[in-house]
Amino acid sequence: MQAYQVSAPGTAELVSLPEHAPGPGQIGVRIAACGLNFADLLMKKGTYQDTPALPFVPGLEVAGWVASVGENVTEFEVGMRVAIFGGQGGLAEYGVFDASRVVQLPETMSFPTAAGFQIAYGTSLLALDHCARLQPGETLLVTGAAGGVGLTAVEIGKKMGARVIAHARGAEKLAVAKAAGADVLVDASDDLRNVVRDLGGADVVYETIGGDVWTAAFRSTNPGGRLLPIGFAGGDVPQIPANHLLVKNLTVIGLYFGGLLKSHPQVVQETLAKLFAWYEADSIRPHISHEIPLEQVEDALALLRSRKSTGKVVVTMTGAEAP
Repeated sequence: MQAYQVSAPGTAELVSLPEHAPGPGQIGVRIAACGLNFADLLMKKGTYQDTPALPFVPGLEVAGWVASVGENVTEFEVGMRVAIFGGQGGLAEYGVFDASRVVQLPETMSFPTAAGFQIAYGTSLLALDHCARLQPGETLLVTGAAGGVGLTAVEIGKKMGARVIAHARGAEKLAVAKAAGADVLVDASDDLRNVVRDLGGADVVYETIGGDVWTAAFRSTNPGGRLLPIGFAGGDVPQIPANHLLVKNLTVIGLYFGGLLKSHPQVVQETLAKLFAWYEADSIRPHISHEIPLEQVEDALALLRSRKSTGKVVVTMTGAEAP
């Protein structure tokens, strides 16, 4: 099989690797699509908090069909359409994954859509509902609002009844956020802190950029507000002044999708079940800006690195249709 393998920090290439049979409790998957995440860039650099041992194949989430099953696996059969949050191994034509990480797909969901669905939508619904308890009528600020997770936060926040302020760079990205349901648009060139404060402040902040953007969002949060540091696409991890939390009665809530899957799998499974139901009811509409073949994976990663994409970037594998 072809796979995109990282052999040293910052060094990766397409290589030919053997396909392994699944062990007990595992399934073998013919991968049709892999959704890219900013974590893949960090993994390649060796700076992600959960980077596998070298050499490894990045790619956190995939969709495809079951090619083989290991011992003690009874809930999946060869030919089933599935999606997996595996944490690694996705940028390949085939992979072996623990069956506990696998979910069966709705018949109406395509492989590219499924490959970019779990992390983006799962993170946003867990963050806004399970963690922040977003309420109808509250104001939600989403930074990086046209990105992979940010766009889903706009869509879900609006569905939950919030007034959504979307922060993104440029008219094109802001238009994508508006189409997802944003009520107010703020360009990245604007003074975020003052614009949001003039709008009455934010009750919940879904922050994906870090650095100065986090600082501005933090300062525009209303007393009693909740802040979710979802990512640091800008490169700078913010330092949070505890005295400001105290004075304004603020709550900062951490969320790592992979970590919650390990510690509270039932919560994640219930969240994904709700999201799949919303999808089947046509209540949410995933946005994929680029589908790029595995042979051009470097181009796909470059889109993510340069922030030229909106929604999800998905890498597709040729010859991956089920028999």
